[in-house]
Amino acid sequence: MDWQAYSFIVRSKQRARVILTLNKPKTPTQLGSELDISVSHISRTLREFMKKKLVECITPKEKVGRLYKLTKNGEKIRQHLKE
Repeated sequence: MDWQAYSFIVRSKQRARVILTLNKPKTPTQLGSELDISVSHISRTLREFMKKKLVECITPKEKVGRLYKLTKNGEKIRQHLKE
């Protein structure tokens, strides 16, 4: 497990909530609605997660409604947070 990435996640309630909510591929709008967080905040969080290789965009050619899912490392962190 990437403990630095885990530490990055647990330092913010919002980041932890996003990771826990990504149980299947979702758009930033879906995440924002489910978590009652602005889409701009969700988008910024997803960009940070992509840099740390915790999520990946599975529809990168789409301009609107891109789908994001957890990487294997993101899944490990999600499972650890659920415990």
